[in-house]
Amino acid sequence: MSLERLKTDILILGSGGAGLFAALHALKANPDLDVTVASKGLLGKCGCTRMVQGGYNVALNPGDSVERHFMDTIEGGKWLPHQELAWTLVSTAVERVRELENEIGCFFDRNPDGTLHGKAFAGQSFDRTVHKGDLTGIEIINRLMEQVWARPIRRLEEHRAVALIPAADGALAGVLMIDIRTGALRFVAARVVLLATGGGPTMYRYHTPSGDKSMDGLAMALRAGLRLRDMEMVQFHPTGLLAGADTRMTGTVLEEGLRGVGGHLLNGAMHRFMADYDDKLERATRDVVSRAIYTEMKAGRTNPHGGVYIKMSHLGPVQVAKEFKGMVERCRDCGFDLAGGLVEVVPTAHYFMGGVICRPDTSTDWPGLFVAGEDASGMHGANRLGGNGVANSTVFGGIAGDEMPRFIAADPGHRDPDAHVLDAEVQRALLPFERKGGDLNDLRERLLAVMWDEVGLVRDRAGLDRAIAALDSIEAELLATGVADAGRAFNLTWHDWLNLRSLTEVSRVIALAARKRENSRGAHFRSDFPEPGDLISSRFTVARQTAAGIDITDEPVAFTHVRPGETLLDKVAAE
Repeated sequence: MSLERLKTDILILGSGGAGLFAALHALKANPDLDVTVASKGLLGKCGCTRMVQGGYNVALNPGDSVERHFMDTIEGGKWLPHQELAWTLVSTAVERVRELENEIGCFFDRNPDGTLHGKAFAGQSFDRTVHKGDLTGIEIINRLMEQVWARPIRRLEEHRAVALIPAADGALAGVLMIDIRTGALRFVAARVVLLATGGGPTMYRYHTPSGDKSMDGLAMALRAGLRLRDMEMVQFHPTGLLAGADTRMTGTVLEEGLRGVGGHLLNGAMHRFMADYDDKLERATRDVVSRAIYTEMKAGRTNPHGGVYIKMSHLGPVQVAKEFKGMVERCRDCGFDLAGGLVEVVPTAHYFMGGVICRPDTSTDWPGLFVAGEDASGMHGANRLGGNGVANSTVFGGIAGDEMPRFIAADPGHRDPDAHVLDAEVQRALLPFERKGGDLNDLRERLLAVMWDEVGLVRDRAGLDRAIAALDSIEAELLATGVADAGRAFNLTWHDWLNLRSLTEVSRVIALAARKRENSRGAHFRSDFPEPGDLISSRFTVARQTAAGIDITDEPVAFTHVRPGETLLDKVAAE
């Protein structure tokens, strides 16, 4: 078949905070380079950065420090983070938030004295979450989008990446993509590629990410043989809206600032139950609060729809409506009064701490491939602090944009793709057109159920074994199922099929890594191994696809800045 071909210097997969920041930095570093941003949807209108409500963690104000932010990140991550990546995150965030204001044009809320306002987020020892009301993501992505539009940055909108393609010598040659509008397959040759597609654990019954998220980036990285770490670490946000089975609003986040400012969680009997689980009450870390809600649900202490309530009215309806205008309106659209009544909530799969192993400069084991945002791993360990997500994307997206031109300067030129690999990936993408159409919705529902029930907030060996067997069965049925419509232009059933394949492949790795980790850390809780294990001998899981299947190993965490039992705050106090 015919295969369209394009050529660019830098190909950025993803148009969220990481991808757009990378594009701007790359063009600034070398204006002569051809920079292309490919997006599965419309640039700046899809993905998860736009959906960020809460804010951006950064140590700016008196009493706070980069060291304190770092310690919160390490302790919140249960001593599993890659400490060099975590330090890069918290230290560069200070620079990046100034860049967002002074160069990108973002407006954030301020205190009466003109300093940036930091609101309270759970799991942090200081109120450092900079924000624009409760619509921070829209502010950031709109301003980034304007800056990209104003520059000669090529855009491939509604283009889906399906495979990372090597050259015959194993070097990176480019990416195979599908033009969703026409159905055409297109090979984009690139001197460097940034993987910034975002994670999106949408394989769970309740989930927050946008509908275009299906773990494509990690599925491509897995097939390319790259090493992935912390794949068992799926973060559940405690308060996803529970609006019923017939609306896509169910699962969307009611942001952490609600609990940070003093919101109460009540079970079906109107009991404020967090006192039964943690001294920090509703301001405990996300994993603790999510498991507490899940425990109440399993015990049957729920509201009529099977979740719990969040209550804000005791803080004053007028004040709540002022501080959380976006969420009050969103809840009203679904029939709830957030300011003055009760809103039904449920834990919802929100963020993926696992991802491609990378260095602090965002480079990977594959020369020419860089990674940023939720496709990358190591910064958060077992738990991401609320507010560290958009900081992570902008910090490392900017670093990737700085580094990719340097790589090109040292290694110029395009490479021809390996024809055999390219042909195989084309056939892989077109496989569903060779099969008889079937019920993809049934397969999706089965995937959602098995991941929620067996690989969710509470896990054990028996459940994980059942999940792995079920995932094998789902994948086998998917590969035997095709799409009825032979047309490829805007064939959403085809893309649903591709989504399911990516989600199933990554789900298997999540389950295998969860089975490997026989202790409980952060987002990963094993009821048969409830203790966290020895912190000083902490190890992180590593997953890699080989010819024999998925290989799961583990490696020791390097305590390059601070060791368990120590703190950097002693050093700060002494200075």
